[in-house]
Amino acid sequence: MAKKPSVLFLCVHNAGRSQIGAGWMRHLAGEEIQVYSAGSSPAEQINPVAAEAMSEIGIDIKTQQPKKWTDEIVREVDVIISMGCGDTCPVYPGKRYIDWEIEDPAGQEIEMIRIVRDQIKKHVQELIVELLPKKSQ
Repeated sequence: MAKKPSVLFLCVHNAGRSQIGAGWMRHLAGEEIQVYSAGSSPAEQINPVAAEAMSEIGIDIKTQQPKKWTDEIVREVDVIISMGCGDTCPVYPGKRYIDWEIEDPAGQEIEMIRIVRDQIKKHVQELIVELLPKKSQ
């Protein structure tokens, strides 16, 4: 059996964008894609407004804990999605990097976070189609 694809979502604090991306990927791809999320400087907790925006659409990310990326995780994954961590994101030869220009939702109102949530969903759907060509959304 072929190894299932794996994706690491990265942002600085691992409290908003990367958690939203991981939540969407788990929700839309189920067990077919291994999902990780991490940050270069993790926050104490998930952004509560980001968690609220995701719970509005039935995805629970409030139990996730921000964590720092490790060399082991970065070496393990096939695709690394960065969302605003710039030079602090790890760079390893032979890895596929995709940078999604998504505005940081930290400190923002829920209306703005809903826009971020929906932008990330569109990117995740496109990535799933690419990683799982047999499973069209």
